[in-house]
Amino acid sequence: MVNATLMTRFLLLGFTEDPEMQTLCAVLFLLMYLVALMSNLLVITVLSLDPQLQAPMYFFLKNLALLDVSLVSVPIPKFILNSLTHNISISLPGCAFQVLLMTCFSGSETYILTVMSYDRYVAICCPLHYEAIMSGQACMLMAGASWAVGGLFGALYTAGIFSGPFCGSSVIPEFFCNVPSLLKISCPETLLVVYPSMGIAVCLGLFCCVCIVFSYVHILSAVLRIPSRKSRSKAFSTCVPHLIVFIIFIISALMVYLRPPADAPPLIDRLPSVMYTVLPPILNPVIYTLRNGDMKQGLRRLLPALAAHQFL
Repeated sequence: MVNATLMTRFLLLGFTEDPEMQTLCAVLFLLMYLVALMSNLLVITVLSLDPQLQAPMYFFLKNLALLDVSLVSVPIPKFILNSLTHNISISLPGCAFQVLLMTCFSGSETYILTVMSYDRYVAICCPLHYEAIMSGQACMLMAGASWAVGGLFGALYTAGIFSGPFCGSSVIPEFFCNVPSLLKISCPETLLVVYPSMGIAVCLGLFCCVCIVFSYVHILSAVLRIPSRKSRSKAFSTCVPHLIVFIIFIISALMVYLRPPADAPPLIDRLPSVMYTVLPPILNPVIYTLRNGDMKQGLRRLLPALAAHQFL
């Protein structure tokens, strides 16, 4: 018989118990957070203001950047505040709010990346029907569905985890409320509620992966049939950034959610959580900017205009 515990708060171990090192971690995470925030906001600004970057691909890229901003803004500010104040506790509602937003934004980002692969599939394999299939209304519907499905899954998942008491320690060996750590201290009756939503999540994740693989198999087949080498290179240049972004996101997510939690993991075991929360929001704007000629031109057009406006 496992004793259930009525918890009102959790303890986030973070990376160190040394106050000076906590302050150093806060500064490092603040720098990473500002880089992720400013780079994604710059991408959103360029795609919103440049009339030449209004294609469906850039509409979905703007949604991806907004999700990256949202995802990185959930755990990092709280960790920075805790590190600066040397307070490792988080309330039960605060922990539930973190889980809710993290699962919502992570699910929505997975679906947006799937929709982006479908967009590239239609653009390369069905170019004559591209404008009809990827109309403005269809893009809004797909983006809205991605946000809605992610939000619905996040709500169900969070409700399942926090529907019952916890039977373990209140210590979470991470710097934010990590789902695997919470599942480890959940009571058996709570796990029975959570497992169905976990099964749904796995099925939806596998479905998204299958859709993306299916899209890129057909894209590769279509590109290889293009006679012009220049056209093949241009087609690949629009697909490679998305594929790299998807691989980074999926690998970092799998490292966090499929890694068995330990009671007191060493510093190296907390790095997957850092990669999952910080790495994609930092790398995604860089990957899309460096690999996309239209984005580079959009930045060149926007930055002088912003500089002139600032000067005036």
